[in-house]
Amino acid sequence: MATISDVAARAGVSTATVSRALNGKSTVDPTLAARVQAAAAELGYHPNGLARNLRRQETAVLALIISDVENPFFTAIARGVEDLAQRSGYSVVLCNSDENEEKERRYIEVALQERVAGVVLSPTGRSTNVEGLRRQGTPLVAVDRPLPAEAGDQVLVDTRHAAAEATRHLLAGGYRRVGCLTGPAGVRTADDRLAGYTDVVGEADAVFRRAEYRAEGARLAALELLDEPSPPDALLVANSTMAIGVLEALAARGLRSGRDVGIVSFDDAPWTTLIDPPLTVVAQPAYEVGRVAAQLLLARITDSTRDATTTTLEARLIERKSSRR
Repeated sequence: MATISDVAARAGVSTATVSRALNGKSTVDPTLAARVQAAAAELGYHPNGLARNLRRQETAVLALIISDVENPFFTAIARGVEDLAQRSGYSVVLCNSDENEEKERRYIEVALQERVAGVVLSPTGRSTNVEGLRRQGTPLVAVDRPLPAEAGDQVLVDTRHAAAEATRHLLAGGYRRVGCLTGPAGVRTADDRLAGYTDVVGEADAVFRRAEYRAEGARLAALELLDEPSPPDALLVANSTMAIGVLEALAARGLRSGRDVGIVSFDDAPWTTLIDPPLTVVAQPAYEVGRVAAQLLLARITDSTRDATTTTLEARLIERKSSRR
């Protein structure tokens, strides 16, 4: 890809002259301007409009890199970020890493190349690398899953406490063998939810499976648990996408949530009240996570010397019939 330096070398002028000529500045001699335009056309050079606008402060763009655009939790975060950003004169570019480390890396590179004003990121896991953003001085806020403190501000939810509360709720409802379906090892939210569950049942009595944060993986993991000699009579499920797979597994075994297997799932997706019985959920304040993240990011853009902060929000248990006998 041709650069402004390539155009300057081809036209025999400085990069400043190239910039002025391509921006239509009247201070450039018409002969030089024509030479620059011809060199740019020969090389196929196109100015970086986004970066140029940011330098002029005509446009401000934030990158939002979320883990799974199909998960209602992350779309609610996106809405929170966008609503506040729009009111503050910023546009938001949405990137879906799809829980894929390579896609996440590429999107971070794009954010660097386009010199966005700031980034809100839901990290895929421990290998997330934001060193490039730090070196370039690009403000960053991590949401849902933490990064090292020096990386920037963070907005998290105390899901360990919420998982413990949900587990106690199932035991209080008369279920005696509570299991847990959580996400991949090394993903902080998955580890925290499992830890909250084991805080209540104890390591010795823990019955759990890990799977990708996807419906199919959860379906297969749930079938494994249900087919054990002593299957669980209740399940704590790490998110609403996994809950779909769990409900499919129950249907495949002729079981009904609540009556046969108590179910509590993280995240209050729109469909959770439309099924029979309605799903008991741990509702996370996803919109508020996004709103606070945008607020912190804009404050960081204004003042890069601010100390990094971690904001931890609370989730709440919403009891419905899937956790009642």
